[in-house]
Amino acid sequence: MDNNHARSVPLKNFLEIPYDTLEEMNLKAKDRAEKLTPAMLEKEYRAYLLKEKRIKAVTLCFTDIEGRFHMLDYDKKFFLHSADNLTFDGSSIRGFTEQHESDLRIAADWASIRFLPSDVFGPGKVVMFVDVFGRDRKPYVSDFRAQLKLHAEALRKKSGITAFAAAEVEGFLVDGVNSEQEYDKKGFNLISTGGYYHSLPLDRLRQFIDRAAEAERAMGFKNEKDHPEVAPSQFEMNFSYADIVRAADNIQLYKLVCRQVANNLGMTATFLPKPVVGINGSGMHTNFSLAKNGKNIFYSKNGQEGLSNIAWDFISRILNHAPETCLAFNSSVNAYRRLDPHFEAPNQIKVSPIDRGAMIRIPVGNEKTTRIEVRSVAPDANPYLVLYTILRTGLEGKLLVKDKDKRDRVRTLPDNIGDAIKLFKSSDFVGKILGAENQNKYAEFKQMAADRSPKELGKIIKPSEIVYHHEVTNQVLWYNF
Repeated sequence: MDNNHARSVPLKNFLEIPYDTLEEMNLKAKDRAEKLTPAMLEKEYRAYLLKEKRIKAVTLCFTDIEGRFHMLDYDKKFFLHSADNLTFDGSSIRGFTEQHESDLRIAADWASIRFLPSDVFGPGKVVMFVDVFGRDRKPYVSDFRAQLKLHAEALRKKSGITAFAAAEVEGFLVDGVNSEQEYDKKGFNLISTGGYYHSLPLDRLRQFIDRAAEAERAMGFKNEKDHPEVAPSQFEMNFSYADIVRAADNIQLYKLVCRQVANNLGMTATFLPKPVVGINGSGMHTNFSLAKNGKNIFYSKNGQEGLSNIAWDFISRILNHAPETCLAFNSSVNAYRRLDPHFEAPNQIKVSPIDRGAMIRIPVGNEKTTRIEVRSVAPDANPYLVLYTILRTGLEGKLLVKDKDKRDRVRTLPDNIGDAIKLFKSSDFVGKILGAENQNKYAEFKQMAADRSPKELGKIIKPSEIVYHHEVTNQVLWYNF
């Protein structure tokens, strides 16, 4: 062989798809997922993976009970050969199996396939979410993606109702990579002193937002607007409504893309609810509605604030159970700093079309867009658990009964994780919708986090509430506590 020719042949030839083509492929995949059966989708994508020689690996994703995002890369050929018998060590995932129980099974959800921007994920990969199963091949009780999917499908079959959601996920951009892990040594350095609409077109914050939003659009998010938020160095990128399972998938992928893009730029994207004292924190305002036969059943032309009786009952149940479900929506020590009334905190257990201190807001809408906005959700919460809790509470909870003697008294959400844990653990309703095993397990992990920080939050953010945070990868430090 000619040595010069050998040197000219690329050693690697992995798939890299232009962004505009990626967007077309991902939107088409979303459309087909809504029209085809799981078996038809598996057949179609198996054929694609076999034919496309430039794909080297399939990334499979799942989320543990606290909301951590986990990814496993499988060699494409191995995946196609062994897709019906994939396992992993569940005891290595906090909140899954005990060591003596060990293996769990995973099954790819072919309807969730996404084609990926190679500059964010690397070339030659596709991603899919998985359902986690026990050794008995039954859906694993602590995999809330699987539980949300099962409940949504059962609701659709029984009542013809489909739940839709979208989240407005805020975050902060801070200087340096791994800034959360290094917080106890360096603290956080904000990269911008501007706020809402104040960033220059090519400053570091805007470059990050542009690159992350471009990747998200290419992945089929159908972004609506992307902008700096109120606080300095704060960002938000809004994407379109989807069925509740895909909506939760979008949240996890959104945060992953933001973290990787920030890392590529020498910065850290953090979704701590309150990383800096004295400025607004970050929320995950969760928009939610129900549809039946293609119609939005939260809408009523003549209803109060344009909402139907179904929507008002849904709101009433969420408000009634707000204290005991607060831990599912605000799952970290740091989250309770955000519930501060001095910074538009949604800590009041009430509903309002205008008051941003209310935990539920009614945005302006029409027959298609009418929805409720649950504003008390923190961006570090498990999105599958959040949507599962909203759905089941809104449909199955008890209606709020107003005390006529206390009409002017507004209840507020717990102001510390310790009180939230007590309310969560003692709630019969939480035990009913989540199951006793999940109720106890989740509370136990939250108590572990609470025990690592002072009960009184005080005015200074403690390193412990960041370096021991469930989304901060610092395993060695955690186990050396």
